[in-house]
Amino acid sequence: MKDIQTKADIEELITLFYSKVAQDPSLSPFFANIDWEKHLPQMIRFWCFALLDEPGYTTNVVEKHLHMPLKEAHFSTWLKYFNETIDTLFIGEKADAAKQRAAVIGWTIQSKVEKE
Repeated sequence: MKDIQTKADIEELITLFYSKVAQDPSLSPFFANIDWEKHLPQMIRFWCFALLDEPGYTTNVVEKHLHMPLKEAHFSTWLKYFNETIDTLFIGEKADAAKQRAAVIGWTIQSKVEKE
């Protein structure tokens, strides 16, 4: 296995990750009205920005989630799928950084939304 190095790597990660999320009964309702043709490229841009220092993502990821009735279990499930997907595809410094950033993002959003 290799580390995350390119936009193509991130596209592979995000596509596989969201295919899992979309099938999970606890998470899929949050994505029921998502336009995947717009959402996936936005998520790819975000992770390219976060991991590869590529410009192009300017949206506040935390604010985008504050209106959702997210609970601690949702964050745990989301992070589990994210980490599993990374571990399936990649190993290395960027892969570890992705997992750390996902954990921080999840914690930050969770700390701002209503608790269970």
